Amino acid sequence: MALDAAVGVLACPHCTAPLAIAGRVLTCPTGHSFDVAKQGYVNLLGSAQPANADTSDMVAARDRFLSSGLYNPVAAALVDAVRDSRASTIAEVGAGTAWYLTQVLDRLPTARGVALDVSVQAARKAARAHPRAASVVADTWRRAPLVDDSVNLLLCVFAPRNLPEFRRVLAPTGQLVIIHPNPGHLAGLRGSYGLLDVDADKESRLAHQLEGFEVSRQRVSYEVEATADQVTDLVAMGPNAFHASPQPYPAASLDVDVTIVTAAVA
Repeated sequence: MALDAAVGVLACPHCTAPLAIAGRVLTCPTGHSFDVAKQGYVNLLGSAQPANADTSDMVAARDRFLSSGLYNPVAAALVDAVRDSRASTIAEVGAGTAWYLTQVLDRLPTARGVALDVSVQAARKAARAHPRAASVVADTWRRAPLVDDSVNLLLCVFAPRNLPEFRRVLAPTGQLVIIHPNPGHLAGLRGSYGLLDVDADKESRLAHQLEGFEVSRQRVSYEVEATADQVTDLVAMGPNAFHASPQPYPAASLDVDVTIVTAAVA
């Protein structure tokens, strides 16, 4: 099963000891055990998922939107950024449906991946994303259920950043790739419908957090026409789903404007 991709990588959320996989059960040396769900993921959250976790409707909207191809240039730039990577173990935090992780695994055919997300609904979808990707329910704001120095390549795409944990799980020669929106990202759509804004200080805060890494940046900016259904899914797949009133949105021109930050452990 795809969860085998996480052998030697996952750690017990209770005692931090490495987890072994035996059949459909994960166990640690101290006796903690975790059943693999019938959908193929394992829940290492240790509590109920938070209220802001992606719902099944949000996951379905994200799946439809990403499958539309409108963000393919972003994924292509991500794959290009890691094309020379020799990573054997890749993890994506806040992975959602693991769409971005899948693109990278297809480029690195000998690598294995772990998709981590706080949403059970997302983990169910991610469990079927790729035969070399394990799906795990985990909270990126807590200690990640990953062994120290176990990840060669860590992806954080439009997701919360926990830099102390990123540093802990990255191998000494590891690489961190972050994709974050710039202030102009979807500016027209946000201005028209009062959607959540992009923090103008995001880049400066990230630069401070990445002190000690060797950092390079690439901006990806383009305009694309989206149908009414695609715009509606775009709003419904992210945090705006909890703030904006559900409605069908008209077709629109989208300004995609993101930065890909590649940080190597110095």
